[in-house]
Amino acid sequence: MKNIYSILATLTAFIIILSGCQQVEDLTPSVSRHGINSLNAFFYGDESTDNLFTSEIDYDNRIITIVFPYNYPRTSDKVLTMNDLKKVRVVANLDDNVTISPSLLYLDLTKENIITVTDQSKTKKDYKVVAEIRKSAEAMITSFSLNTLGISGIIDEKNKTISLISIESIGEVMAELSISHGATITPDPRTTALNYDQPITLTVTAQNGVDKTVYTVRKDVPKKVDRGIRNGSAKVLWSKKLQSELGITALHLTTSLAVINDYVVLNTRNEASIYLDRKTGEKVGTMPNMGSIIGGLTNFFATADDGDNILVCNLAPNAGTYKVWRINGVNGTPELYIDWTSSPAVGRKLSIKGSLDGDAIITATLMGADKSFARWQVKNGTLLSQDPEIVAISGIDGPWNNNADVVGTDPSNPKADYFVSYYAPPRRFAWVDGQTNTVKARGPELSSNWIQNAVDYTIFNNNPYAVNISINSFSWGSDDKIYLYDASAVSTFTEPIWTTPIGTYGGKDNGGVNTNGTGDAILKVSDDGYYMYIYFMYTNGCVVCVQFDCIDM
Repeated sequence: MKNIYSILATLTAFIIILSGCQQVEDLTPSVSRHGINSLNAFFYGDESTDNLFTSEIDYDNRIITIVFPYNYPRTSDKVLTMNDLKKVRVVANLDDNVTISPSLLYLDLTKENIITVTDQSKTKKDYKVVAEIRKSAEAMITSFSLNTLGISGIIDEKNKTISLISIESIGEVMAELSISHGATITPDPRTTALNYDQPITLTVTAQNGVDKTVYTVRKDVPKKVDRGIRNGSAKVLWSKKLQSELGITALHLTTSLAVINDYVVLNTRNEASIYLDRKTGEKVGTMPNMGSIIGGLTNFFATADDGDNILVCNLAPNAGTYKVWRINGVNGTPELYIDWTSSPAVGRKLSIKGSLDGDAIITATLMGADKSFARWQVKNGTLLSQDPEIVAISGIDGPWNNNADVVGTDPSNPKADYFVSYYAPPRRFAWVDGQTNTVKARGPELSSNWIQNAVDYTIFNNNPYAVNISINSFSWGSDDKIYLYDASAVSTFTEPIWTTPIGTYGGKDNGGVNTNGTGDAILKVSDDGYYMYIYFMYTNGCVVCVQFDCIDM
């Protein structure tokens, strides 16, 4: 038995020795490829993202053509000429163990250049390198809308169709669109009113005059995704700077939004509120009948119901006891709706879920340390009481003082769950159980540097959503961010499903530092149920509209 073990040990050692003495593997491919895979060029010192030009290689005739665009930068009107190609940086992508001579660095592409490629087997091949300035072959419609009707076209590039989502008749209107740079379109919907109640054929001809794409535009009622928003559908429809674009010169006094059927109302406190077209963001006018409530503390905050009613509140006790005025549409006259004669400090935020003409829940957070809010109920168009129910929330650790907002979820049920945005530990957006008034779910913790104080809620395509806002009130740092949450379950509420880029829309990055830390956010669903919008605003910054859809495409 000892002899058997000895023999086995010897054999094992011999195998190990053999394996350790194997020759290094020959990495030269058994079959040589072309050796050179690509040749790219760029202009030295140009930081433009357009500054990369690829090549086409004709291996049979050994010609490498570096293709440059007719316009450079590509979306400009500047025409590139051969004289611009006298000194161009060139780099090659080669197979392993392949060399190229002379060494590439810069080439004068106004003339032919000969390079020699030596492959792994030491075979040499000469290639001629030339340049070609070529007009674009791209013929695409990249956006399409009927802005006068608030209809955005859904482009299906695969099937070359554009769907206009409308249940009602559209008729003859002008369109707004974007096409590939240098391309033309026939007929041109920007200059010719077309009847979109019937299919329209549009032909896009590329800059080169050869390549064409035909699109069919038609009114459509497409299928929806199973639930909620379509992934990747978010897009900014418009963004307006309060100061430079909308002419709101007074800083710190634009603090809220009221979104009604056709307009976005900006509450400007020291003067009559202005209103914008809800689909385009263009300024339409100024509310003409607000004279009786104009004032820095009287016209303090505004919101709107699901109908056409605007609610405006004062700041109590600074402007007396708490009052809420109701204004029907942008041309309405303020009518005193709530007069809470024994009110505490309240008025910095006001929310409503539902309609004053039907059922609604109105909420206003109380300032201070008690983490509480006032709640009024509207039933069948009637306000049940001038004095609200006071609700205290459990599960928020510290005082929120002046920074909190609450919104209900069910206009007919005051005991339904609600959402609260607040600046207090643990500084996490909260979903509260309406029966127990205890926090049941939270979003992620936000830095104490940023202020949370605006919230809204809606149901879109059978899925509930909540939006929260955080604000930078300092002259340093970056924040000013919108957070959209899927509120269909506690498990989906822990992280936002969509956010805005920081440092883009806030006061510090636009009109001036938002020292009061104020802003607003509103969710709105289109009448046809295919679109959800987030309207948000940062004081001294921008007012913005972001569109989501649920179209199955």
